[in-house]
Amino acid sequence: MAAWPSTPGEELTRLFRGFWLSRAIYVAVELGIADLLADGPRMVADLAATTNTHAPSLYRVLRLLASEGVFAEAEDGRFELTPRAATLGQGSPLRLQVLFLGRQASWQAAGNLSHTVRTGETAFERVHGVDFFEYNRQHPEDQALFDQLMTSQTRPVARAVAGKYDFSSMASIIDVGGGQGASAIEILTAHPHLRGAVFDQPAVAAKAISAIAEAGLSERCEGIGGDFFASVPDGHDAYLLKYILHDWDDQECIAILRSCRRAMGPGGRLLVVEAIMPPGNEPSFGKTQDINMLINVGGSERTEAEYRALYQAAGFELTRCIPIMGDLHVIEGVPA
Repeated sequence: MAAWPSTPGEELTRLFRGFWLSRAIYVAVELGIADLLADGPRMVADLAATTNTHAPSLYRVLRLLASEGVFAEAEDGRFELTPRAATLGQGSPLRLQVLFLGRQASWQAAGNLSHTVRTGETAFERVHGVDFFEYNRQHPEDQALFDQLMTSQTRPVARAVAGKYDFSSMASIIDVGGGQGASAIEILTAHPHLRGAVFDQPAVAAKAISAIAEAGLSERCEGIGGDFFASVPDGHDAYLLKYILHDWDDQECIAILRSCRRAMGPGGRLLVVEAIMPPGNEPSFGKTQDINMLINVGGSERTEAEYRALYQAAGFELTRCIPIMGDLHVIEGVPA
């Protein structure tokens, strides 16, 4: 028998039924199966006893995952780690992503994508009655998980930025909307001549101050509270915005960029770190992330031409796009 799928219809069926696979991955992560197999293969009965689950049902979930290379079932019935499954262990960015995007609040919002397509309204806000960021503020466990996810995803990206962008002519950098300071910490660690600041909402900036102190950078970096729609601190050579603009619609992006433009001197640099949507029909992370933005926050991933238009509207000239990781680029701008 030919391996499934073998026809275009079967291929489409497999894509559509993928939400069951997504839930199976979430269950495995929620139960910590990857960690339980870190020391070697185990029988399902043993895993079920440890996780207080129903062994026959757990077996069926793991069997599905094994068919996709997430875990593997040996001839003796034991399940073991695979390279894919190993990425789901404790503390991994992928594990945090699965837990956050697979949580009930996200899952319910995704189920209302059709409402967004019909109306343009954000599905998350329709389902929960508040926007994504307010919901997290009202649910501290969700906010804590989101903060962990953002920090874990930021570190490797910031290291890539630090390694591929030339900061040698600069004396200071400010991370606008910089969360708990992971980007600034990585960049300042890699470039000891730089001073820096992290600018975010006051409660978030307070967390950044603690993280900066833990990193031993308090003498070179500060945390500043404020609202980037209103104003941004001046006096810095580079204004970094990582994973900020994709959260907002065009007019809100222009407002944020104009705040940076007002704060920036004539020799300043705007450094936006975002995915650039590739042309054509090839799959990309940016295209899936774009739907995530559509459902949850009303923002979007953008093409280079769309970023160029935003920059122009805010008083910048887009000078170059430097690839750093996959679809991610440093999108450099200068005052026009």
